[in-house]
Amino acid sequence: MTSTVLVVDDEPKLRRLVKDYLERDGFIVLEAGTGRRALELIAAGRPDLVILDLGLPDLPGEEVAHLVRRDSDVPIVILTAKAAENDRVMGLRLGADDYVVKPFSPRELVARVEAVLRRTRAGRTAEPEIASYGGGRLSIDAERREVRVNGEPVTLTRTEFDLLAALASRPGRAWTRLELISRVQGYDFEGYERTIDVHVKNLRRKLDDTPPSQLILTTPGVGYKLGVERDA
Repeated sequence: MTSTVLVVDDEPKLRRLVKDYLERDGFIVLEAGTGRRALELIAAGRPDLVILDLGLPDLPGEEVAHLVRRDSDVPIVILTAKAAENDRVMGLRLGADDYVVKPFSPRELVARVEAVLRRTRAGRTAEPEIASYGGGRLSIDAERREVRVNGEPVTLTRTEFDLLAALASRPGRAWTRLELISRVQGYDFEGYERTIDVHVKNLRRKLDDTPPSQLILTTPGVGYKLGVERDA
């Protein structure tokens, strides 16, 4: 399985160095020179792992890690010149999976990336492949991209499935339209925010999702959320 790694660093030469070594080992590499660009790419659901520098020009790397961990379990490997023990401890407490100090060995960094991905995948294999919500009312098979409502299959477009999966990743969390379009389409241009309303309308129709017990709820002034909890 080919993995995608996002390298976040404001030094182009360092990004190129890391990219070259990762690509030699078969990884697909994305690049971001700022924290905001990194958050955009992560919100789009594209990387399998993030290599994150803490000294970014717009947002502190610690803040980026905090924002990522609030909404995502994507593995994070911190790559920074901050070598003090307190910095390492803080980075790991923020949810980083590993911490590499500059100057560093590119080969060792690649090995650490591979190790983190192995651990992550090993942990996920124990999870059920089909997620169920609302006492079995809704089920989502992410592997096969299949959805059932009350046991009956529902045919969704790619965008509709990705939208439902995004909502279901955090039941009860209110997602803004901007967040959802970033997750579904991979960009957050303001003019496309309202297209989410159209997709939600179509999704509700296909799910036969009507009041008073709607699966997808509108959060006034914000966006949408999944109104049922994931089953244990």
